[in-house]
Order: sequence, then C-alpha cells, then structure tokens
Amino acid sequence: MSAGVSTSGINWIALAMIGDTGKIIADAKKGLSESGVVLLDGDGEGATTANITNIEEAGTQQYANNKVKRNAHGTPTPQVAITYLDLPYEIAMKCNGYELDATGGATLGDKPHVAMLICSDDFKGNKYFDGFANGEMIMPNRNHGTNNKNETDANAAFTYQALTPIDDTAFVNSKGTQQPYKQWNSGATGYSAAAMLKEVFGGYAGDDITKHGQTTASGSAVAHD
Repeated sequence: MSAGVSTSGINWIALAMIGDTGKIIADAKKGLSESGVVLLDGDGEGATTANITNIEEAGTQQYANNKVKRNAHGTPTPQVAITYLDLPYEIAMKCNGYELDATGGATLGDKPHVAMLICSDDFKGNKYFDGFANGEMIMPNRNHGTNNKNETDANAAFTYQALTPIDDTAFVNSKGTQQPYKQWNSGATGYSAAAMLKEVFGGYAGDDITKHGQTTASGSAVAHD
C-alpha cells in the first residue's frame, strides 16, 4: 500500500504525562490512566482542531562572493493549537499543571511533561500520526458569552509547546540530533505501531491504545503493522 502526506479529519489525540526520567507515568492518580495514555472519544468528547505550526522555519541565506552559498537553519520550535469539543475536567487540569484540591478547585502549579500523538487519515487508506514525546500545555484563554435565540458555546482551547524528548534515544535523526517532532504513516515501509507508541510515550508497552472509559475489546484505536 502506498502512503500519502495530505490528510483528512482528526481521528483522535492521545496524551500521556511523562516523568523526569522520560518514562511514562502509568498511574491513574499520578498520571492520566493506569496505562499512562488517555484517548478521549466519549459522549460529547474529542478534538475538533489540532493546528501544528513552526515545524520548520525558512533558512537564513548565507552569502559569499556575491552568491547565496548556503542556508542556516535554526532549531525547530513546533507548537499545536488544540480545540476540544470537551474533555474531562481532571484530565485537562493535570495536563496543564493545575493542582486539584479537596474542594474541586484547581490552581496552577508546575507544568508537567506531556507527550502527544495526533491521528488522522491520508487519502490512500492509511493512518497519519504527528508525534511529540515531550512538551507543555497551556490554557491561555477562557471565553464566555450569553445565550440568546442561539446557544453560545465555548469549547476548550489549549496550546501545546513541543520540547526535546527527555529520553535521549527518542526522535534522533541520522546525525544523532534529537528533534522535537516525529511523524509516521501506517502505509510506510517498516511502520510499527508498537515502536511508535513506545517512542512517543516513554516506554509504553503495547501496539494499541484503549479509549478512555472503554474496554480493550471495544475501544482499540491504533492502526497495526
């Protein structure tokens, strides 16, 4: 099967909290779930947009002898503007570094390390994945508006800023340089769902993700090898 680059839609976004050693936090209280990864696709839940910017910057031209001799390329600084139709309060607060207290309140604390994988479809029948093994999420704004004859909704919006993976073996190119972003296509030669999930999510074991609140049998989501 051939693989493409253009995509359609958003199938899902998966998130995990990563510890200071680069390993996934597989704990429902300290992390996002018992497996460490959460994929939100419940009633009224899911992502509506995930716009990735700053994957690359245009090179700065370098001149010599009145000619352009090379381009200088800085370090990529990807970030993702994400909008959710909705997502659980506790998960949103954890990902953004808000500390939950006994009254149901949440105040901003230290930012956790968050890994993220975005899944869409190419036009050749494959799954396309945009991966980030480390980053921080912020919730920059909350908007409210009155209802009138039309309902005024305010969907949750976040900004994800990618960082270099903590695990120095993740997202390494042929020159040994780590990058903050990696992409996969399930139709590409050598594609491995298990290897992808392990690299993005800090040692995650398995070749699939169970959707939040579902069983493995009914909630599997990742394209297999």
